[in-house]
Formats: sequence, C-alpha cells, structure tokens
Amino acid sequence: MKAMIFAAGLGTRLKPVTDNLPKALVPIAGKPLLEHVILKLKSAGFDEIIVNVHHFPDQLIDFLKANNNFSIRIEVSDERNLLLDTGGGIRKAAWFFDDEKPFLVHNVDILSNVDLKVLYHQHLRTNSLATLVVSKRDTFRYLLFDDNLRLSGWINEKTGETKPINLKKIELYNKLAFAGIQVLSPKVFDLMKNLEPKFPIMDFYLSNAASQTITGFVPDNYNMLDVGKLDILDEAERFLTPNS
Repeated sequence: MKAMIFAAGLGTRLKPVTDNLPKALVPIAGKPLLEHVILKLKSAGFDEIIVNVHHFPDQLIDFLKANNNFSIRIEVSDERNLLLDTGGGIRKAAWFFDDEKPFLVHNVDILSNVDLKVLYHQHLRTNSLATLVVSKRDTFRYLLFDDNLRLSGWINEKTGETKPINLKKIELYNKLAFAGIQVLSPKVFDLMKNLEPKFPIMDFYLSNAASQTITGFVPDNYNMLDVGKLDILDEAERFLTPNS
C-alpha cells in the first residue's frame, strides 16, 4: 500500500527549534517525528511512501538515506522551489500513485492511536473520493457532516464564515475537527487537473463536496496530539511514553 507524509512545512510555531531543523526531524521520545510516522505506516502495511520536503530539505533526504529508507521504498517530492500547500503537494506527487489504488496521507506532526488498517478498509467499503479522520474536540474551525458523515461544509465560529457561503441551518450538522490523516481515491487527480499549482486540500474537498462523496471517519477511543507548538513537546513525550 502507498502513502504520503506531509513533511514540507516551515514549522513556524515550533521556533526557535525549527530555525536550524525541519519540523519533521524534531525529536520526540528519542526519535524524530518523521520516524514515528514512517514506523506507524510501515507497521500498518504501507510499504511505499513519498515524503514532501521544503524546509531544510537536504537534512530530510540525508536522514532517510542514513536509515536506508527504513527498508521500504521511500521517495521524495521536492518542493524546495515552491511550497505547494496540501492540495498542490498531493498533486505534485501524483506520479507516485500510479497503481490506481487509494492512498493514505499523514501529517508528520500528528501522533495518534488510530488504526490505519481500519481506516483504509473503511475507505474501500465506502468508495468515497476521500475519507478524513475527524474527532470531537474544541477548536473554532469545524468541518460539517450530515448524519451519514458525508462532508457538507465548513465553519469558522470566530468569524462566522462558512463554506459554502450560503450554508444554512448549521445546527443540523455534526461539527468535527480534521485530524491530519486521510485516505484518497486516485480519482482526485482528474478533479485537480485545472487548478493552480498551490492550493489547500480542504478547499478542494469543500468545492467538490456537493458532487462527490467525502466522508468522515471517527475512530473508536481516539487519542491524538498535534505536535505543532513548543508547549506541546513535553506532552508529546508523555504521549509516546505514557508510563514514564
């Protein structure tokens, strides 16, 4: 099975740690974030992975070489000339996903207990354009799902902005937060063909939600951590070594 790891981010919220280090190589419990995600994917049966790079790309490339690509196929999607955002990054890596099978995309800064095999097989059962791991957690930007967990819209509760802009009866929808893990059908590439080089994947989903089935996946007993800020690093250590 194939997967992509988003590792190209600037990691601005982790400064000054990321002044000389890509976010993906920030160590947690003795291993870089990238290694934690690679090993999680590998243990779930994903044996072909592409990693996008932008911030200190050579450090990431050297890290993968030094670890012999963790004895699986790992390719690099080089975005050092232009950071393409999440949607553009996926489209740039389209050449890698040439087997016409669904593929998983995982943010490098997400630690979780989600069973990636269960997620992948749920996607196969629903035949959705995409399946997004979502959860009930406090935020102010929510994806809106109907009772069948089909994506219907988005809301920023701070500003009142919605997508689509004419979305009504917000109270009828399930408000869930995206968790940075998703499975995509290769059909996405046909729908992306005429878009600008740089675009966010969530805007792509929202613009296609009316005509395509995009579903949410709420894991059982879900526990996750977004390692995006300095004050989360100690919590991340405890997340990965709960008995320490």
